Order: sequence, then C-alpha cells, then structure tokens
Amino acid sequence: MWNYRKRQVIPSYMGNGWKQMTLLPYFFYGHYDVQPADPLHLWDSDPFKAEIRNDKLFARGASDDKGQVFMHLAVFEAFLKTEGRLPVNVKVCIEGEEEIGSKHLGEVLLEKKEQFEADFALISDSGMVEAGQPTILYGLKGFTGLEVTVTGPNRDLHSGIYGGAAKNPAMALSHLLASLKNAEEQVTVPGFYDGVEELTQAERKLMNASPGEDYMKTIGIPETAPEKGFTAKEHTMARPTLEINGMYSGYQGEGTKTIIPSTATAKITCRLVPGQIPEKVQDSIANHLMNNAPKGVNVDVTRYPLSAKAYKIDPNHPLLLKAAKSFGDAFGKEAVFVRLGGSIPVVELIDQIFHIPVVLLGFGTPEDNLHSPNESFPLESFAKGMEVLVDYYEASAKIE
Repeated sequence: MWNYRKRQVIPSYMGNGWKQMTLLPYFFYGHYDVQPADPLHLWDSDPFKAEIRNDKLFARGASDDKGQVFMHLAVFEAFLKTEGRLPVNVKVCIEGEEEIGSKHLGEVLLEKKEQFEADFALISDSGMVEAGQPTILYGLKGFTGLEVTVTGPNRDLHSGIYGGAAKNPAMALSHLLASLKNAEEQVTVPGFYDGVEELTQAERKLMNASPGEDYMKTIGIPETAPEKGFTAKEHTMARPTLEINGMYSGYQGEGTKTIIPSTATAKITCRLVPGQIPEKVQDSIANHLMNNAPKGVNVDVTRYPLSAKAYKIDPNHPLLLKAAKSFGDAFGKEAVFVRLGGSIPVVELIDQIFHIPVVLLGFGTPEDNLHSPNESFPLESFAKGMEVLVDYYEASAKIE
C-alpha cells in the first residue's frame, strides 16, 4: 500500500501577502536536450525555428521533450497568475543530458536528495497510442547491450588461396548470432528469462484492448512475428526482446572483392521486463557467446555501460486512476492503459533514489517523428494537454 510522506509547509504568496501553506511535494522531470537534427536536407523548415503547419508545431524537440516541458511551465505560470500559487509544491528538475543517458543526473539528485524529496513524480516524455487517444503508461522496459567481435586471421585473406584453411569470421559470427534465438522468437540463452514476471490474464486483457498500430501498413512487413504464445502487443509491451542492431565485416563497396575478412562484429541490445537484472542478462549472453565460440576464431565481448531496469506501477494506483480521469475529461474519450516497449532510464533512477511512484503522462503521437527529420507536435495535444495538467495537479493535491 502506498502512503504519503508528511506534506511540506512552504511560504506561498496569496496576492495580499505571504502565508504558510501545507502542500503535497511533487517532483516534475523533463529534459531540454535533443537529438542532432541531421540530415538537415530532409527538414521542410529550420529545425531550430519553430513553425506551425497543418495544425502541428514543427521543430527539433517539439515533442521530445521541449514542447511537453513547456506545457508544464505554462501551467505553472497560469496558476501563479490566476491564483497566486500552485496547488502542489513542485520540485522542478529539467536536465540537458537525457539523450546521452543522463550521465550526471544521479549524482545531482543524490547530492540534493532532501531538496527534491517528494511523494510522487510526474514525467511528460512519452505519448499516446494514437492521436487523440488518452493513454496511461504504467510500465517501461529496461535496457542493456553488448558488442561481440569475432577475429580470425591477422589480415584479410585471398579467398582462393586460403579458403578451406582459415575459418571465416563473418560465417562464424552468423552461426553465433543464430544460436541466440529459435524460429519461434524465443531467446535460447541460458538464464535470459530468469526472474521474468508472468503476464496475468488481467494485464493481457488491458494490453490487447488498447488500439494497436497496423504494422503491415505502417512499417511494411508481411506479418508480425511475436514470441510463441503471445500477441504482438503483449510481446512489444511486456516480454523481453533480444535484437541485432548492426553487423559489419569484410568488403562493403561496389562489386566483388574476393576475401576472407579478418574480423566480424555485431551490436546486440535487449529490452528487459520487471524481474530481469541488466548485469545478469549481459553475463548470460556473454557466457553463451564465449561458450559457443567456433573453432578457428577468437570471440571477444564488450558490455555496454548504459543499462536500466524495467519499471512498472500498478495500473490501479490512485495516482494513475486520477490521471486517467483528467486525461479522459479533456480529450472526451476514456483512457487506455499500456506498457511501453521503450526505455526511459531516468524513471528507474528516480524510483531507485526516492522510492516514489512515477506517473508517465505523455501527449505525443506516433506521427511525431521523434529523433527524425520534421519532428512535430499536434496543437490539439498542446492545448488539451494543458487542460489535463491543470486538472491533474488540482486533483492530485486533494488525495488524502
């Protein structure tokens, strides 16, 4: 059961003077840094000069995350101008390193832990399952990754002279990577699924009831390929994944160059679910790769330092139910509850340091082109999103 800390007494200006107010401590997080705008030639307008077209705001950071941060600041300003105070005692944390893994945020929050102490946190750095559909995000996947390099001869070799004598690192790497999964999309690495939470029937119902992306239409695939026994929604939202992000070896230019390459490398990342420990998953994959190293080559594994655990909050938590009501009232449609296949490492950081619920209240849409040219944010999300925030800040302040 979740309990509030003691509400904090702070000075508040009421229009006719300063008074002592007892307010709920609330942690608001956002980030102002963005991904590079490249390739610039694919933008239809200057990425750093906001422009409105077709009822959307176009600019780098319009949705991720400057636009959504600005909504909160505008709401704070509106409260101060109309009522002279905020309904809650907001601790504001807006950083500039999120897109590179929030390298120093943990140090700052630990150093100023007492200053940022709060009962719960609110983050708007996510989105809705579709434009205009209120969406409550109650879970995020964790993240970890590795790089594997297979080395054979001390240089690229003539394939006619040395073919049959020297093991081909590219072929050896292919065999290694193929051993990580079976044809039913199940990871075959011993220990990979250790600690994974089983999905309840109630959660499955929640996930499959939400509007879903038509993958065949939007990304041009002939059919979906979820893990056996799960739907595509269930797999993307709540089952761990292991993916090959890139492979490189040998000659990449035009035409043919008849060589046996000396090395081959692959980048591997995993999205994790509650119960999985990133370091243990890294160990499991590294051990599997080393134990299955083909003869005639050397295998080296490098672990990526950036990792994060998964995060999940009870979808029936009172803070989420109030958020769903505020969201639904503003957009005129009942909210759906989903988990996200992506990761927001700062959520785990806040949970780790403060042990408080984190409410993910995002207003972006799948069409916002995050991290891509022509990033945008719907004006409807901007206007109605501020209505949601006003109502939610007032409603959460009244929780006893």
